[in-house]
Amino acid sequence: MSGLTETFRKVEANKDLCFDLLRIYLGVGLFVKGILFLTDMPALSDLLLESGKFQPLSFLLTHYIPLAHVGGGFMMAIGLWTRTAILANIPVLFGAVFFVYFEKGLFTQNQGLEFTALVFFL
Repeated sequence: MSGLTETFRKVEANKDLCFDLLRIYLGVGLFVKGILFLTDMPALSDLLLESGKFQPLSFLLTHYIPLAHVGGGFMMAIGLWTRTAILANIPVLFGAVFFVYFEKGLFTQNQGLEFTALVFFL
């Protein structure tokens, strides 16, 4: 039990470092997801059209989502204008959780809802 207590004390003493590592991790994850969307834009467009809710805006969203993820993820990873980067990604993540992945449920092969909800929450 003392080993666990000691670990918690170390984390508490270095909580700024822990938050920085979490921010960098989330930033890199969003950046990579944005690059994946950029390399396969038709798949992103199909995902938006499949949900049935974004048909009028699919062209705009197909270009905004990768830009928000790449730009916002990069800014989060390097620690530049992090709140602005997060604000650019919140609508994207909200839409992904509640309009794209929520209907598919938790138990899917790619676990889109779980990961997206975790990133949205963090």
